[in-house]
Amino acid sequence: MTTALLDAARSLFETIDTNAATTPPGEPMAKASLDAIEAAGLYGPMVPKAVGGLELPLADVVDVYEEISRADGSTGWCYFAADVAAAFFGAYLPDEGADEVFADGVPVVAGQFAPNGTATVEGDELVLSGDYQFGSGIAHATWAGAGMLTVEEDGGDARYLMGCLPVDQVELKGNWDVLGLQATASYDYTIRDQRLPAHRTFDFFAPVVHRGGPMHALGVLPLTAAGHAGWALGITRRVLDEVLAKAKDTTRMGASTSLADSERFLFEYAGLEGRYRAGRAWVREVCQEAEAEAARDGAVSAVTANLVREACRQVNQGGADIARQAYLLAGTKGLRAGPIERGFRDLHAGAQHFFASPSAALDLTRSLLDAG
Repeated sequence: MTTALLDAARSLFETIDTNAATTPPGEPMAKASLDAIEAAGLYGPMVPKAVGGLELPLADVVDVYEEISRADGSTGWCYFAADVAAAFFGAYLPDEGADEVFADGVPVVAGQFAPNGTATVEGDELVLSGDYQFGSGIAHATWAGAGMLTVEEDGGDARYLMGCLPVDQVELKGNWDVLGLQATASYDYTIRDQRLPAHRTFDFFAPVVHRGGPMHALGVLPLTAAGHAGWALGITRRVLDEVLAKAKDTTRMGASTSLADSERFLFEYAGLEGRYRAGRAWVREVCQEAEAEAARDGAVSAVTANLVREACRQVNQGGADIARQAYLLAGTKGLRAGPIERGFRDLHAGAQHFFASPSAALDLTRSLLDAG
């Protein structure tokens, strides 16, 4: 990655952090943070250059997500989710669809990819209805993504498609009362009998790469996993930094010296730091290897795809565990509103996501058995 891009992401830390600290509970993340990200030239790190994106190498994409998420988990979550979705529509839609979605530059896309909608095929259009959850960032989005199963005109097998509609074609429910990731405003939304042109859809499991580079040949699941990994690494890094900073002026009740002088603290913190760094190194390794394999072979094996997903799962679940241990090390300082407690809540919320679930581990081991 060019140093300038990573420096640009780092330069936003204070702005994003301040906006996050002043956002009332239950309110969406500050639009000013998204505007600052756009002004810094950081829209679209995963999005193909052909539609206005940056199209960075995948490991560098993860680095950018990590840096934005280090400032605030909700902002980082909305940022990576919108970018990953825009990358899919930029890479996998045919020209007519891409021209519509990217007419005004890289858009903010939000929505749920699970096939919660039913789409009746009528010629070159689909009539879509569905009830969706977890529309992260949809309060600031211009396009809403939606997964769907088709009802074919000829009675053939249903297809699992991803499509996108202008956000004014969906009804937002405004319900987001949660433990963590509060400012993502991941509202439920409903779509009722909305017409969707076929050129704004793609096959979820077998997308055709119309534009973009080898990274986009990885497909939906590994690329989304990479986004979740960058997010988890960023918050984990922030929690560790905050605990380390507080150790110098934190004294346990009954102790005569600071936490930083405690051998127990020194030992346990080193273990947490090591776990974070090992996870980060593995994520970067599998991303680089997957992209190289796609460049060489035009696709990636099931083992490679599942290694990316499993690395993501481990840094998500591992991050939540590191945050818990760091919270305990911080003592009562971790109770106060601020980056430690917010990071604790956000990482535990993220650990509930599908991409942090055991499915990646199961799929990896099955693919290794099949390959052996």
